[in-house]
Amino acid sequence: MIRLETLTRQPAITGYGAISTPDGVTATAAASPISVTGLTNGTAYTFAVWAINSYGPSAFSAASGSVTPAANPNRGVFGGGAGPLNVMDYITITTTGNATDFGDLTQTVSRVAACSSSTRGVFGGGTTGSNTNVMAYITIATASNATDFGDLTSPTNILASCSSSTRGLFGGGINDAVGVTNTITYITIASTGNSTSFGALTTSRYSLAACSSPTRGVFAGGAGSSAVIDYVTIASTGNAVSFGNLTFGNDSMAGCSSSTRGLFGGGGNAPSNTIQYITIASTGNATDFGDLTVGREQAGACSSETRGVFGGGTSPTNVIDYVTIATTGNATDFGDLTVARSGLAGCSSSHGGL
Repeated sequence: MIRLETLTRQPAITGYGAISTPDGVTATAAASPISVTGLTNGTAYTFAVWAINSYGPSAFSAASGSVTPAANPNRGVFGGGAGPLNVMDYITITTTGNATDFGDLTQTVSRVAACSSSTRGVFGGGTTGSNTNVMAYITIATASNATDFGDLTSPTNILASCSSSTRGLFGGGINDAVGVTNTITYITIASTGNSTSFGALTTSRYSLAACSSPTRGVFAGGAGSSAVIDYVTIASTGNAVSFGNLTFGNDSMAGCSSSTRGLFGGGGNAPSNTIQYITIASTGNATDFGDLTVGREQAGACSSETRGVFGGGTSPTNVIDYVTIATTGNATDFGDLTVARSGLAGCSSSHGGL
């Protein structure tokens, strides 16, 4: 004899919950997504979730990947400059307006380079009257003075920097040990310490510019009006590979990017107001993008995923311009830096390398 039993249907899910590690912050919602408020900016969190029905809550899920909330995901910081200066300013990239004082670098420095993660910016190298190997870091969401990070492998001036979400690269420049250099070194942005050898550019040069996608770093131009563009895979140490050429040889440009497109603006050609662009994932020559509002060299640049911002530069100037990275065209006035200066560097919490 076959015994038949009644099958029971599980009650419908009526809600979901999430809990953070650390801090145990919880939130519930009737459906996805769940917004968790009350987290601490700059702290890395994972989350476990559960479902709720008329019987009660289910068991917790496995932990999610780690995320780190930031107070302002679109903040740009400009640091250093001719004088030399230890000044840092900040802007909100998504809005126009004048820059606001952020704090001071650990030393007065110009021709410095900068890179960043979504939470931390690192300024490295440059000149204080003589070349320096000092690196200093800031927490981008919190205006305050910079803190010592470590040292570059050698005192280096007029270098360039780019980054992914975890690793920063410093390339080229005038190195006290060897003169004009092709050296690339790297740091882990979240961990203070000295830089480590990464590889070499295809040619030795200084006064170059750099930008990045989440996986690829690109170095362009350089003294002597170089048109060379190189690239590296940020996660893998090794020598750079030829990418293509700029539309014309140029040096003392500023570079910024979205996750797909890199921009190089200004430069020492006249000085130049030209902006050029590349598609970072595809090797090839640069293409004309448009013009800055003012021709200038030795500017700094930073970006969000959608907007590129160029600040300062020779004569010196306090001008800040912006462009929409996905749309070619001339730059528009953004506002002013707190101090007119050149030889500064920019970084941000939402650039194309993140």
